[in-house]
Amino acid sequence: QVQLVESGGGLVQAGASLTLSCVITGRPFWSVAMAWFRQAPGKEREFVTAIARSGGRTYYTDSVKGRFTISRDNDKETMYLQMNSLNTEDTAVYYCAADTSRLVTASDDLRDYEYWGQGTQVTVSS
Repeated sequence: QVQLVESGGGLVQAGASLTLSCVITGRPFWSVAMAWFRQAPGKEREFVTAIARSGGRTYYTDSVKGRFTISRDNDKETMYLQMNSLNTEDTAVYYCAADTSRLVTASDDLRDYEYWGQGTQVTVSS
């Protein structure tokens, strides 16, 4: 049984930084492309960033470029999301997701991800 568990969410002030982590069990970490999505109240779940299996390719939605950094440590079997210069529009539940099909790239389409975590709340106050 494959499970993803996020951690690191919380309440911060605008301009602060936060780091999220995601651990996968039940499947070798190196065998999946990974991504972060988020969902704000009343909105659809949206793509934030993704990273290929090797970590060599990363993808970002425009609104987080230059502020967020995705990374993965295949030895520790953990994916990270470093979020800097947070603003109130970043407030959402953040989900990590795993895609078993892509070998060298990562998708920005949530339909391509078979496994999902339960989400971690990030709240940014003004």
